Amino acid sequence: DFGQGVFQVLATSGDTQTGGADVDYAIVDLLLNDFKSKTRIDLRGDRTAMARLKEAAEKAKIELSNLVSTEIDLPFIASDSSGTKNLHYVLSRSKLEELARPIVERAREPILRVIQDAKLTPKDIDKVILIGGMTRMPLVRKFVEETIGKPAERGVDPMEAVAIGAAIQGAVLAGEVKDILLLDVTPLSLGVETLGGIATRIIEKNTTIPTKKSQVFSTAADFQTAVTIHVVQGERPMAADNMSLGMFNLTGLPPAPRGVPQIEVTYDIDANGIINVSAKDLGTGKEAKITITASTKLSKGEKERMTREAEQFAEQDRKRKEEVELRNEADSNIYTAEQTKKQLEGKIGQQEKDKIDAAVQELKKTLEGKDVSEIRSRNEALKGVLQEMGSKIYQQQQQQQQQQQQATQQQATGGGSSRGGAQPEGKVVDADYKVVDDDGKR
Repeated sequence: DFGQGVFQVLATSGDTQTGGADVDYAIVDLLLNDFKSKTRIDLRGDRTAMARLKEAAEKAKIELSNLVSTEIDLPFIASDSSGTKNLHYVLSRSKLEELARPIVERAREPILRVIQDAKLTPKDIDKVILIGGMTRMPLVRKFVEETIGKPAERGVDPMEAVAIGAAIQGAVLAGEVKDILLLDVTPLSLGVETLGGIATRIIEKNTTIPTKKSQVFSTAADFQTAVTIHVVQGERPMAADNMSLGMFNLTGLPPAPRGVPQIEVTYDIDANGIINVSAKDLGTGKEAKITITASTKLSKGEKERMTREAEQFAEQDRKRKEEVELRNEADSNIYTAEQTKKQLEGKIGQQEKDKIDAAVQELKKTLEGKDVSEIRSRNEALKGVLQEMGSKIYQQQQQQQQQQQQATQQQATGGGSSRGGAQPEGKVVDADYKVVDDDGKR
């Protein structure tokens, strides 16, 4: 029924820390508090009693998917000086839904996020298929249908779907089934660490695999003969906050000024999720690479944790990244100013040189501190000095060109008058004339 055997994953999301066990423990807490209020006995320290409560809570949760109420009976759950104690509680579906609603609500954000990551809207979704035991709960089904705005399919057993899907995928990986193709996606972004510790993304989250992408980088210092490629995975803007997948060096680069070498970094992910990262110097053709296998990849829980952290610290990360980018820009402007001053030696006066030096020194001093607003102000001041100097250079060049054009025009005008000069303008008059031949005859 779907794509003639081709299944393409557009996006993936979720919360591995939330599930049916959370509802079970909510029921257990309810039973513990009720039993303590009646008997003044706290069962939390009794491991046997806690195991019985957990089992009874799960059973009651399952029964309430089809019933409106159920009874929980646990005889001889505890004892005191007055004798043995029994636990009895009537749990209604409405009370269960009251306990479960805050837990189920946690799924709203992942649902909306995965739709957004897939570049879809709820209207674009044709069918909603619920799998897993918790989706049998009427509250969960109603919640999903309200969130997406579409009824869920009723003809799919949520428990069988998980088992059958795992069996089919296992057969595909083993090569026993060849008429089904699963196009998976990268769960997290992949990139490299660049100047200032920034994680520069090369492959975005939820990119369909297999895939191959490249990006060209350069050196950050003059006469740099080696670069370190630090491969990271995650959604945080700073490399240190992401997962390090590996690191390798590209050596033997010819000495050159910063920004001149062209180093192409390529990510190649095959259908099995194996990542090959290579770095190639486009000038010399030298290359280094690293292979990252499944054994070094993140578990599903770690992926979800990193995604949550990226959202939790989004504002803090944004400020840190802005500061690093500002410092990188300021450092680049200092380098540009110093190089420009050398290149324009003899074309600018001492006053312009002093202004550049003063602006550079002020910015360098500010970079030693942590006042971001001051760094931004000094950086803008240096940019203003460079722009002013650039404008003067171009104005001087334009004036020289105009003077040369005027000189050329004057030379052209002077050359036209060298044969007797220009004739004055005046009236046209008639005049008598006579023709005299060589013999003097008219």
